Amino acid sequence: MAMTAEQFRAFCAAQPGATTDIKWQTNEVYSIGAKMFAIYGLNSGSVCIKVEPDRFLELTDRPGVRPAPYLGRYYWIALDTPAAIPDDLLAELIQHSYFLVRRKLPAALRRTLP
Repeated sequence: MAMTAEQFRAFCAAQPGATTDIKWQTNEVYSIGAKMFAIYGLNSGSVCIKVEPDRFLELTDRPGVRPAPYLGRYYWIALDTPAAIPDDLLAELIQHSYFLVRRKLPAALRRTLP
């Protein structure tokens, strides 16, 4: 079963210390410590997440997955819809994106997060 947009949004929001806001008028952005880890396109239904450099090419070879506009050079991928990849892989990638961003935060800030 494919992850719905609502499930994607709920999963992102459920990450410890995650915040949500609207950026660029049409994107719901999920952040940890003011740094983005996931994006949901309110108009398009597309989603963007950060991935490891060594997974970037593998993932962007899949149908419905491409380098994220403006963020691809930082190893962000865009999915036409959350259903573009299997649920378990998408959940793993969201959590990994969260941890990739969280671990780059200053230590003092990381200590204040749940």
